[in-house]
Amino acid sequence: MSSPSSPAFRLLLDLHTGVPVYRQIIDQVRGAIASGTLSAGDQLPTVRQLAVDLAINPNTVVRAYRELELGGLLETHQGTGTFIGTQKIPRAVAERARQLNQIVADVVARAGAAGFTVQDLIEQLREMVSEPPRRR
Repeated sequence: MSSPSSPAFRLLLDLHTGVPVYRQIIDQVRGAIASGTLSAGDQLPTVRQLAVDLAINPNTVVRAYRELELGGLLETHQGTGTFIGTQKIPRAVAERARQLNQIVADVVARAGAAGFTVQDLIEQLREMVSEPPRRR
């Protein structure tokens, strides 16, 4: 098991988006897993530490961690901490396609509302893909 989360992965909240804080935590952890910034066995900050770091209520962190754990992305080991899960969650091909379509539609809508074009998104995605994954 790894040491607590490295400086490469840092949760940042935006209190002006209207997205609930617990949802932002969930989305950022999922994004870090997808990008390779976090991988199986990596340790996340404790509930208390993350709440202090983000200046939020610990119950908000508990809610986010619990949802991630129920989804199979996190494993909590009493006394040692919370870790990125080692199991891959199989999903039906149709469900994965539906989820990806929804994610893309959401991103395009949010980007459009912020004044970005689909081409801007494509360029940003290409930049992200060309960067090597951040590992410890």
